[in-house]
Amino acid sequence: MRLSLRFIIPLLIALALAAYATVPLIDQQMLSWFSRDLDARATLVANSAEDPVLALVNSGDNAGILGYFSRLTNDERLYAIGLCEPGAVMPIATRDMPPQYDCASVRRKVGSPGELVHTGHGLLHVAMRAIAGPGDATMALILVHDMSFAERRSEDTKRYMLVFFVALGAVIALITVAIAQMSWRGWVTGLRALLRGEGLFRPAGTIVVPELAPIARDVRKLVRDLESHYRPRDEDQLSWTPAALRSVLRGDMQGNNVIVVSNREPYMHNRRGDKIEVLRPASGLVTALEPVMRACSGTWIAHGSGSADRETVDAHDHVPVPPDDPAYRIRRIWLTPEEETGYYSGFANEGLWPLCHIAHVRPIFRASDFDYYRAINQRFADAVVEEAQRDDPIVLVQDYHFALLPKMVRERLPRATIITFWHIPWPNPEAFAICPWRNELLDGLLGSSILGFHTQFHCNNFLDTVDRTLEARVDRESFTVTREGQRTQVHRYPISIEWPPEALQDQSEIPVARKTVRERLGLPDDQLIGIGIDRLDYTKGILERFSAVDRLLQLEPQWTGRFTFVQIAAPTRGMIDDYRDYATRVAKLAAEINARYPKARHPPIVLISEHHDTRAVYEYFRASDLCFVSSLHDGMNLVAKEYVAARDDEQGVLILSQFAGASRELPEALVVNPYDADQCAAALHLALTMPADEQRARMRLMRALVRDFNVYRWAGRMLMDAAMMRQRTRLLAYRPPSHN
Repeated sequence: MRLSLRFIIPLLIALALAAYATVPLIDQQMLSWFSRDLDARATLVANSAEDPVLALVNSGDNAGILGYFSRLTNDERLYAIGLCEPGAVMPIATRDMPPQYDCASVRRKVGSPGELVHTGHGLLHVAMRAIAGPGDATMALILVHDMSFAERRSEDTKRYMLVFFVALGAVIALITVAIAQMSWRGWVTGLRALLRGEGLFRPAGTIVVPELAPIARDVRKLVRDLESHYRPRDEDQLSWTPAALRSVLRGDMQGNNVIVVSNREPYMHNRRGDKIEVLRPASGLVTALEPVMRACSGTWIAHGSGSADRETVDAHDHVPVPPDDPAYRIRRIWLTPEEETGYYSGFANEGLWPLCHIAHVRPIFRASDFDYYRAINQRFADAVVEEAQRDDPIVLVQDYHFALLPKMVRERLPRATIITFWHIPWPNPEAFAICPWRNELLDGLLGSSILGFHTQFHCNNFLDTVDRTLEARVDRESFTVTREGQRTQVHRYPISIEWPPEALQDQSEIPVARKTVRERLGLPDDQLIGIGIDRLDYTKGILERFSAVDRLLQLEPQWTGRFTFVQIAAPTRGMIDDYRDYATRVAKLAAEINARYPKARHPPIVLISEHHDTRAVYEYFRASDLCFVSSLHDGMNLVAKEYVAARDDEQGVLILSQFAGASRELPEALVVNPYDADQCAAALHLALTMPADEQRARMRLMRALVRDFNVYRWAGRMLMDAAMMRQRTRLLAYRPPSHN
């Protein structure tokens, strides 16, 4: 039974009973009122007719009496009239006088209230009044009034009362249902808000719907119990491993369809001669997500950029990976050179990348680039819909290449749980306002169920940007944004690396690695080495790093010839002018610094501009005395965490830029301002002279953090939040069975 009928039917029954009881009472009351009126009228008529009737009786003119009575009955109300003379048996009466009235019965009733008589004509009112007779005698006057008008009015009154009660019932029903609906909606809205976690920690007095106040505490407890099903494993998990993550997924997300969307693929196939080689690109994103996909299974949608990628896919553009032990599959998306230039090189990396990093490179925005960006986002969104095996998949959207995609998927799969992770910084509102399509980008991102950033600072910047740019409700207590009915949670999820790192397997011992690397570089065994591992990107602060090395040698000349800084700089985005110019400037500065120290036995800087696989990178980490991360602006920077993970000997010093997100998690590093060359030079000197015990103490603390807060925890937190959100959605969508 519908909710409205539950209100209306009892109300109508009550009104029907009230009408059934009320109408007869009103009818009787009206007849009583008319009877009293006719009694008074009968007295008036009798008083008026007394003298004429007495005169006619004294003259003995019975015919005159009847004539006089006939004239009186011309009154529409006076139906009949009769006279009982002294000693008479039957009255002298007009022809319509009811026959049951003889003079004996009339004399007994003289002066009594009139009585009602039902005849063939209808309802009559009969009143007996005494008038003066001959001498001292009295006579009785019988006055019969027609009461049919009263019956007609009674019927009209009944109809009016029926219409009144029907109208009253309709009005009351409408008002009741309207108020009930508004109350119910308010109640449901408040309950849904509590179930979503809004105001979870607010006192009950702040509940907007007063009726919710008595149960608010119970509902909050229910939500906390729901959260406790997930949170303790995040907070109390002693060891986040692939097995632990798989346990979470199998327990909380069994049967869920997991899809990852990123521009870069975790494995690419390249042709070399007659052979096809499988490469795993060196990428922080791939480093973070590839172990997750091994644990989750599912589909990874990415741009197929390898020279042999098309040769290795099936008819649906799928390829199982990893090649040696397939655990998930890649769905490759093909881009033309023009599309890749516009979408990737253009809008994503010439526009959004410098905009978000605030790295003193002017963002470039072209309408044609944004058209490509929108089209490629739509193509990837279509692929998500095609790969979805159910209407509520879990979609993990990665990075700034797909800001429009969450909303596109939401429009096609409204029940999907979309987790978007923004791997780069989010700028302040003033900086983001530079983008001509800022509204479209924000709308796209707010199609997400959960939007993640590395740091709370970036979360705050995003909320500020939305608040200043869009018409949306921003709740800074629960860190949520509600836009056009879609609610997005904005959370901090600091990314990390796998633990233990796969690249550490089969690594040589530290002394062996030191000897191998020094021989490779042509350096003596006692040469102190610093390491930098980066893409050739202007946000990484490579120029500032080299300037710091130069300043060290100026301030501390004893390190000339004894210390060499090795910079591995992987070429990237060579089709963009700013990147080509930066690569040229890096090589030029390295050569200039080396030229300043001609007497040094070994060059202060060794620049290696080529790609290295993860195992080779870890060997350099293990062979170095320090690692210098000088990012000018970085979301997290996993190189810092990889260096810590590589040092299982608990030696080595990490110098870390304050503008890298990792600096908020690794305070035991030597945190510096990369723009301050003197401060960076001092940190280099401190690192080179730091006692082994202090190195061990610092490294031990950092390794414990990287171990406990590893990539499996990063993914587990997001996926458990998704599971909790999906459970809440099921609670909100629940409809009790109908009992019609």
